[in-house]
Amino acid sequence: MAFFRSVTALSRLRSRVDLHSQLKEMIPEQQERLKKVKSELGKAQLGNITVDMVIGGMRGMTGLLWETSLLDPDEGIRFRGLSIPECQKLLPAAKPDGEPLPEGLLWLLLTGKVGGGLRCDMISCTEQRAGRWLVQGIERSCHCPRPVPYIPLELHIICVVEYYVYKAIDALPVTAHPMTQFASGVMALQVQSEFQEAYEKGIHKSKYWEPTYEDSLNLIARVPVVAAYVYQRIYKDGKIIPKDDSLDYGGNFSHMLGFDDPKMLELMRLYVTIHSDHEGGNVSAHTGHLVASALSDPYLSFAAALNGLAGPLHGLANQEVLLWIKSVVDECGENVTTEQLKDYVWKTLNSGKVVPGFGHGVLRKTDPRYTCQREFALKHLPDDPLFQLVSKLFEVVPPILTKLGKVKNPWPNVDAHSGVLLNHFGLAEARYYTVLFGVSRSLGICSQLIWDRALGLPLERPKSVTLDWIEKNCKKAA
Repeated sequence: MAFFRSVTALSRLRSRVDLHSQLKEMIPEQQERLKKVKSELGKAQLGNITVDMVIGGMRGMTGLLWETSLLDPDEGIRFRGLSIPECQKLLPAAKPDGEPLPEGLLWLLLTGKVGGGLRCDMISCTEQRAGRWLVQGIERSCHCPRPVPYIPLELHIICVVEYYVYKAIDALPVTAHPMTQFASGVMALQVQSEFQEAYEKGIHKSKYWEPTYEDSLNLIARVPVVAAYVYQRIYKDGKIIPKDDSLDYGGNFSHMLGFDDPKMLELMRLYVTIHSDHEGGNVSAHTGHLVASALSDPYLSFAAALNGLAGPLHGLANQEVLLWIKSVVDECGENVTTEQLKDYVWKTLNSGKVVPGFGHGVLRKTDPRYTCQREFALKHLPDDPLFQLVSKLFEVVPPILTKLGKVKNPWPNVDAHSGVLLNHFGLAEARYYTVLFGVSRSLGICSQLIWDRALGLPLERPKSVTLDWIEKNCKKAA
């Protein structure tokens, strides 16, 4: 019997080897074929689009309705029509001339209005009959430096995270990537989905938005708790730091992570706000929309979005930036000269790598999210050595990338700056940074998801084609 098992195992191994060999032989041929299609047929029309758009990541195609934000190649992001500087000026803040509160941005994303009522510096927490802590839209007596109309907020956001969520995370090795642990925690939250329950009870499709609304706000409230636990589990002693009911969303997130410096609280408010949304075509936003279009609930949809965000070409880039900057310091020292920096940039490029934090798929100017972080640094940490290095990179990198002639946008993006700010205040664990991005992105993705359901947007199902189809149809059209 053991002999037959060995023979079977050997046969399977040979099959795998043969399959691998077949693919290894075929892949270079298909790569060359794709290059030929790009060069010879890239501009060919396929209806209203081109072959380049089909095989180039759908860039340049308009194919999604996304109400909460719009990205202009030259201006950058606008949240419901407001630029980042306008949001900093108009949205409520926790203190005079402070950074905008994420709650204020959430109100803006959902309603298109600059509203009060959801709080100036805090939405108070009160214990409900069920014994769960709910965030309620109760205006507290507090200083509001920016006059805004009072708009009562009827939110009931469940902030509690059940014990089984922590157990689900604890089932993973502590060495698992923070995004793996975070996404697993969000999946465990799905057990409490009100949309799933309502759908199973036969809710009419015209009312889909209502349990989606409840799930979305509950999710937004819970993800900082899950994210903070992931941080404490991996990098600290695993202790859960309870919420501080005197703090706002961003401030509380910082507090639960273990950072209570008032400047760090302000940074987290800014960070969450500017990372919240970036229209619908990026990987995480599009993934969330795509999965939700199948009527998956917000928890399933957002968990899928997080898995997209974890990719090196998307949210993981902010981790790569800080690691690259530290590698510059390791090789050249903190007082690196401009010439040394140029040499290191060329060394990176000549090794076949990119300079992380520069360029963007849509933007053609400096990312305004970079600019507002730079202004924060000039205000709060002008002498930080890594910030000064980032400032030098702003002068050195764009001319080099422009000289290459292959880069459409040589300017810094949001990732070029965020890690240095977080590092300054002690949050130096770069592998964790994408989790912060994920918490922030919950505001934008969930806000749009509510509107997807309210507007009755359909299942997303684009048409795909093969290389054979492209070659045959383009020849016919020629």
